[in-house]
Order: sequence, then structure tokens, then C-alpha cells
Amino acid sequence: MSAKKTLSAEQRRALLATPAGWLACGFGSGLAPVAQGSFGSLAALLPWLLLRRLALPWYLLVLLAGFALGVWACDIAGRALGVDDHRSLVWDEFIGQWIALIPLSMPALLPASGMTWWMPAAGFVLFRLFDVWKPWPIRWLDRHLKGGMGVMVDDVVAGLFAALVLAPGLLLR
Repeated sequence: MSAKKTLSAEQRRALLATPAGWLACGFGSGLAPVAQGSFGSLAALLPWLLLRRLALPWYLLVLLAGFALGVWACDIAGRALGVDDHRSLVWDEFIGQWIALIPLSMPALLPASGMTWWMPAAGFVLFRLFDVWKPWPIRWLDRHLKGGMGVMVDDVVAGLFAALVLAPGLLLR
């Protein structure tokens, strides 16, 4: 297995030894044995249930702060692991997933009856699709940016792509 896919006991200890490591691994969701990105994206839905109640400007401020914290945390965690963008680093999935769900914070896009279960589910699926598929420029960013910024930016763009597809889909309801 490649170094990006597995964690040795020593790497796991190094990752969990710091607050940056805990944040970078999505509070443990990135430690799943398989599909770490999907587990991170699913875990991101829990805090989103609270975040979605914020007014859009506050939501965007949380995203900006979360992005900055993620660059810092993923940079530190990547150096501790000796791997730039290890699969266990899933804070980028949290931020990307929250970006994908921005349209659900826009009342004009929602029916009068409010949000239903399929809407965040569609945002989840769309984000995972773009994060795995990595169409241009996501793949280019993933290959060329390194460190914490490299970990975070491709998922931000995947989240934007997902949001841009989700928003008009909400209007078709």
C-alpha cells in the first residue's frame, strides 16, 4: 500500500499528539480504514446541522476561518506524517462539504416548506463526485499545490463546483 493510504502506529500517534492533528483528521473521522474522504464528508454534516442556522455572512466567515485553520493544521499534520496529503487528513472534506451546502443557506433557493432530506444528501453526493472525479482545475490544483494549502484548495474548488450544480437543482424541485 502507498504511504498516502495507510497509517503506521507511529504516524497515528504523531497525528493524534497535537490539536492540529486532531483537526486535520476531522476529529478522528479520517482514521477510518477505508473511504476516509467519505467518512470525513459524512462527519462534516454533524456540525453543519448547527452551522446552517447561521446567517449567510456568518456562515461564510466560519468557512474562511475553517479554511485558514485547515491550511495550518494540515500543513503541521502532513509534516508530522511525512506525507503531504495523506488520506487521513480530512479537514478539507469538512470545508469542501460545507461549501457544497451553501445553497441550502439561501432561502430563495428553498421551497416554502423548507429543506428536505434529499437536499443535503444531494450536496453530499455532488461534493464526493467532484472530489473523487477531480475535473480541471481540481486535478491540476491537487497535483501542483503542496503543504496545507495544497490539501485544502482542491476540496474548496470541488465544493464550489458542487454548490454550483446543487443551486439550480434546488430550483427544479
